Amino acid sequence: MIAAYSSARRGPPSPRPKIGVNLPVPISPSRFQEDRMANIPGAVTDPSRVRGENIELQSGADTIKGYLAQPSQSGRYPGIVVIHEAFGLVEHIRDIARRFANIGYNALAPDLYSRKGGPSDPNDINTVFPVMFGKSDAEAVQDLEAAADHLRGLPGATGKIGVIGFCSGGRQTLLFASSSSKADAAVDCWGGFIHRATPDAETTPSRPTPILNMIDRLHCPLFAVFGEEDQNPTVAQSEELRSRAQRAGKDVTIKVYKNAGHAFLADYRPSYREGPAAELWKDAVSFFDKHLK
Repeated sequence: MIAAYSSARRGPPSPRPKIGVNLPVPISPSRFQEDRMANIPGAVTDPSRVRGENIELQSGADTIKGYLAQPSQSGRYPGIVVIHEAFGLVEHIRDIARRFANIGYNALAPDLYSRKGGPSDPNDINTVFPVMFGKSDAEAVQDLEAAADHLRGLPGATGKIGVIGFCSGGRQTLLFASSSSKADAAVDCWGGFIHRATPDAETTPSRPTPILNMIDRLHCPLFAVFGEEDQNPTVAQSEELRSRAQRAGKDVTIKVYKNAGHAFLADYRPSYREGPAAELWKDAVSFFDKHLK
């Protein structure tokens, strides 16, 4: 993540950064904008099938914002909490929610930066890191439980809840699945800083326990996604996660995608990789269908 952040003002990061914080630049070059809808896995081709709206929900004593996408046709549907990446609740995350709604899920993407606001400049590491690291684990779990409760309370909800997160949201997926019993299935997509709190500290007051140390507390089946070229999380960390999960007898599936780095599903960035993205979407949908439908 660090390497990509620090290169944000100089263009796309090199494919093999030396420092392991491989978070790509959030704003894509024009050639990616031109091809944005080409071969995007799960793309909603008929908008009439989905309805989406900005909502507010209660999280403890606070009111937070979110984006809710649902199938247009009434019915009984499971829910999926979609956790945004470090840059906040950007349009790409809303689109992911709509993709799940398009295949029969109620999908809610909570804005975990609701209270203080997201990064003022998502291209600048100096604005992204303080916001990302400033979100406490305890508050994140509270917000995600609120999102799960909201989904369970929707008319026609089946009560089954999945959670999927990307980048910092991948880490928060692991955190949530290890801290709460409100999820029935979890998909972690390249959650970074699972081995320590920040680049400079193993723990902090807001992140008191490394996520890898919490894997033995998992409450639901987990599908963990890694890119073979990613530097944070690394392939070595995927093996450590696997080992810890096996020792604890947890239901964990880990897959390392070839020819892919960090954020390879993010079709609005240079990090997007069409083949691995299509493979991941198929795998994630299959995983959720198995555990939630």
